[in-house]
Amino acid sequence: MNKPTLVYHADWGSKPSKRWCATATLSTDGRYTVSGPTPVGELTVLLKNLRDVAEEPGTVFAGFDFPIGVPAHYAKRAGISSFRDFLPKFGSGVWKNFYTVCDTKDEIAIYRAFYPNGGYTGRRKADLFQGHGVSSIEPLLRRCDRGGNGQRQACCLFWTLGGNQVGKAALIGWRDVLAPALQDGTNVRLWPFDGSLDSLFKPGYVVIVETYPAECYGWFSDRPLGRKSDPENRKKFSALLSDWAGINDVIIEDGLSKEMRDGFLTGNDDAFDAVVGLFGMLRVCLGQRLSGEPDDPLIQDVEGWILGRHGISVADGVGDGCM
Repeated sequence: MNKPTLVYHADWGSKPSKRWCATATLSTDGRYTVSGPTPVGELTVLLKNLRDVAEEPGTVFAGFDFPIGVPAHYAKRAGISSFRDFLPKFGSGVWKNFYTVCDTKDEIAIYRAFYPNGGYTGRRKADLFQGHGVSSIEPLLRRCDRGGNGQRQACCLFWTLGGNQVGKAALIGWRDVLAPALQDGTNVRLWPFDGSLDSLFKPGYVVIVETYPAECYGWFSDRPLGRKSDPENRKKFSALLSDWAGINDVIIEDGLSKEMRDGFLTGNDDAFDAVVGLFGMLRVCLGQRLSGEPDDPLIQDVEGWILGRHGISVADGVGDGCM
């Protein structure tokens, strides 16, 4: 695999204060130097800034911790045969209200799929199911969301309540980062929609992937992380990342090294996950982890995949993991 010039990972949230990032730059001697974490900053210039750092003809490898793709059941109802081609259409025409989360259950529709906007009072997942014409959560999960093989099930894309909800963050990422990048005709590629990962690492390209930092914990340790909110747990896990970096000739800048030793007291678990996800991406860059996407047209065209997640059967992991 060709090594990207700049590797970037963002732990994503619906609020700017919850969006943190970390980067790794490739030197002329073939080694990566890791820096960060820092706030993500202004979204409208995010990819442009990454291109500027990588310089021509460098390759940017950017990972974002939000879903990139839609469930196959929803795509069929909405007439979406290619998520990549359809993404720029959201927010205009019949899709003009797509980015507005539904306030009431009666507003849930194909063209306005996310619910609810507000607190829990009077809001039920059963209303979301009814609005999407299903009787359970399974049809509203992408295959990579379903868990199984020891992997935890992710939350339903369209449900927007709870600590592990991803819907509102995805809407911001799609509207403010991905859709504008695809509309301006630049060399932006979405994995796995535009091809296998190694085929996308070409000079001048920005290659965007979906990440899940919790997926990466087990890549560096065979023990559970524990409460991520505890700085001591973050400190212990960071020591494993430092060990891995030393073995693999990855350089950690002094500022990041201090954050890791202190347990990420600046930015807390959001900054921690930004760095963990970046180290996971570096494992893929160094050939220590396969990208993992199954050879399935629905996944490659519609649903997408979480970087590094091992393929699972459709029957695996059908419980309801949304809180």
